[in-house]
Amino acid sequence: MVKMVAMEFGCAVAVLFSLLIIGKADVYIVTIEGEPIISYQGGVDGFEATAVESDEKIDTTSESVTSYARHLESKHDMLLGMLFEEGSYQKLYSYQHLINGFAVHISHEQAERLMRAPGVKSVERDWKVRRLTTHTPQFLGLPTGVWPTGGGSDRAGEDIVIGFVDSGIYPHHPSFANHNTDPYGPVPKYRGKCEVDPDTKRSFCNGKIIGAHHFAKAAIAAGVFNPSIDFASPMDGDGHGSHTAAIAAGNNGIPVRMHGHEFGKASGMAPRARIAVYKALYRLFGGFVADVVAAIDQAVYDGVDILSLSVGPNSPPATTKTTYLNPFDATLLSAVKAGVFVAQAAGNGGPFPKTLVSYSPWIASVAAAIDDRRYKNHLTLGNGKILAGLGLSPSTHPNQTYTLVAANDVLLDSSVVKYSPSDCQKPEVLNKNLVQGNILLCGYSFNFVVGTASIKKVSETAKSLGAIGFVLAVENVSPGTKFDPVPVGVPGILITDVEKSMDLIDYYNISTVRDWTGRVKSFKGIGSIGNGLMPILHKSAPQVALFSARGPNIKDFSFQEADLLKPDILAPGSLIWAAWSPNGTDEPNYVGEGFAMISGTSMAAPHIAGIAALVKQKHPHWSPAAIKSALMTTSTTIDRAGKPLQAQQYSETQTIKFVSATPFDYGSGHVDPKAALDPGLIFDAGYQDYLGFLCTTAGINSNEIKKYTNSPCNYTMGHPSNFNSPSITVAHLVKSQTVTRMVTNVAEEETYVITTRMAPAIAIEASPRAMTLRPGASRKFSVTLTVRSITGAYSFGEVIMKGSRGHKVRIPVVAMGYQR
Repeated sequence: MVKMVAMEFGCAVAVLFSLLIIGKADVYIVTIEGEPIISYQGGVDGFEATAVESDEKIDTTSESVTSYARHLESKHDMLLGMLFEEGSYQKLYSYQHLINGFAVHISHEQAERLMRAPGVKSVERDWKVRRLTTHTPQFLGLPTGVWPTGGGSDRAGEDIVIGFVDSGIYPHHPSFANHNTDPYGPVPKYRGKCEVDPDTKRSFCNGKIIGAHHFAKAAIAAGVFNPSIDFASPMDGDGHGSHTAAIAAGNNGIPVRMHGHEFGKASGMAPRARIAVYKALYRLFGGFVADVVAAIDQAVYDGVDILSLSVGPNSPPATTKTTYLNPFDATLLSAVKAGVFVAQAAGNGGPFPKTLVSYSPWIASVAAAIDDRRYKNHLTLGNGKILAGLGLSPSTHPNQTYTLVAANDVLLDSSVVKYSPSDCQKPEVLNKNLVQGNILLCGYSFNFVVGTASIKKVSETAKSLGAIGFVLAVENVSPGTKFDPVPVGVPGILITDVEKSMDLIDYYNISTVRDWTGRVKSFKGIGSIGNGLMPILHKSAPQVALFSARGPNIKDFSFQEADLLKPDILAPGSLIWAAWSPNGTDEPNYVGEGFAMISGTSMAAPHIAGIAALVKQKHPHWSPAAIKSALMTTSTTIDRAGKPLQAQQYSETQTIKFVSATPFDYGSGHVDPKAALDPGLIFDAGYQDYLGFLCTTAGINSNEIKKYTNSPCNYTMGHPSNFNSPSITVAHLVKSQTVTRMVTNVAEEETYVITTRMAPAIAIEASPRAMTLRPGASRKFSVTLTVRSITGAYSFGEVIMKGSRGHKVRIPVVAMGYQR
């Protein structure tokens, strides 16, 4: 979901404020020397090795792990106890599994002292993160093409555990119920615990939900946590966490009912998968990295298979030079080392370039698409004009017209103008006798943009005054404003086109009879509202959503471009119906509702998390990189009409237009779940490959890498473009460069023919041109890129490997030529 921030004002205040708070305490994330559990290979007297090989789960029940964990925590406590007086600091978390360190609430002076202490590697002030805010199973072909192969929807995702680092869950929602399905058995590999609701004393878990924790120590230390609305439990105080959990793993066939109408049946991508909740995001302030890292650390320790992260930094962390190296990304690298697949929302800063908030090669960064469903409605005026608009509502009575009355003309008292009565948010300021039985005309003001007014409230006003329906007219619009349809219980429509709103206002003014003071003598304008409840299915889908963050990816915070393509993949993220928490007030149009239809890369990431669970179910021993490769190489760059994917973009006049999409918009393409189950070949990678990528990237200091990974740089791959990803990116191509890739056959013996294509500015050639691979065999191939002409822009292309048994493996190629 998109939030607007007044940046210039914020920066000015921050500078002034920082002068006033010397001595004020902050939360700091501290890493110290010594290996965390995941990479400790022995060497400390009395403590056996606990390290795991790449893609292997930690055995957290072993005595060696529990005793080494206690050893690390006591070292954290001892260091703090030696440096500071008791009571002058507050340790919030010890991190032992994925990174070795802790979060502590201390003053700026104490932080400086800690920085100089022996054995301390980094001290970073905590920073904030935010939420990156159905019909999609059918759109993605799951019920017919994917679920049957795994035993049907009632077995899709069986025994796969998806962890959600989000705003919690509303456990009483039918999307998470256990009573409608076969009983869930225990999942022995998962060791997570369940918090108990402090009010009802009931567990948050029920067999479908198998883990539930909340993390708020950093939020409490920052003084922003309010238990009455944020809930000191896994209870969702926002709605976002329930929504994302339901998209990935909600039960199948749950009726989406609102205002007496059923909008279809909701289902998660993997409806039988288990849900583990790690609440670290909150309604009003988002969250803090110290809490998020603690949540991820716990999730991996508990044994989740997949992590869904609809969360990203508000802004790049200022303390780190490299996008890939900070406590958040380093923790996720360790999670992937432990065999956990990570899907992260790419961010909502689109359609502008370099707006991604998910950078690292070990993460699947997910962009958001519009699917094939559009909701339209229309208002018919007495003069015969038909005005198009948005309105997820029933129609007025067929073959009947109703009188139009404007809110400003039915005020009880002229003094109420101070309440913005045309917003129709307060029924008590309008004259019920004049509104009853008529259509109420309201104005869409800035209050709707900032969330102090809502379409839901307009419909409630109309209903309480006995209106037949309402019209909300947009009279002026900020460039690029995006309007979403909102379900309402009475006939209602939002006229989003300013010209059409003017047609309505002109007709109303001409047909309304007034006295010399301007007071209405009689309302003569009439109209009727159409039925907006049925969606129109478009063939020009999917398309890249306007808000979806765009590449190119950056490797540092001076915005140097990376030799790594991001986003990785595109999935539905616009107008997604899913579960909502009745406690949530984050979306004013869905307050108190059980379902919400919202947009954001937040909605796209759990689609990929759920589909990854289906791939993991079929191929339980595949690494996170293998799963990511299967999703990427089988994705599509063609829409339903057979045309190349389009992306929403701004025109010169700031209206929305469509342009040809590129890999910077969609990564490898739009996910195709059925094809991902049988990709033919995979591009695999493990922990050493990620280290090699970091160690080969120019500008990253090897000490920085050691600080975050506890690993020396003793492996190079020549150039970061040689990292074995299912995409090729050369951000700075000089003359000619050859990159290598390794593919592994995960099907029967097959012969692949390799073809290439590229924009004319760059020549592309693959070698060999064909290869035969036995089951399980791996082969290298190379791709040579040569500058033909310098254009000052990126060129796009692809490598396609067509198999004799019908597999098709496609990877995008992106390069910018600098010298011939």
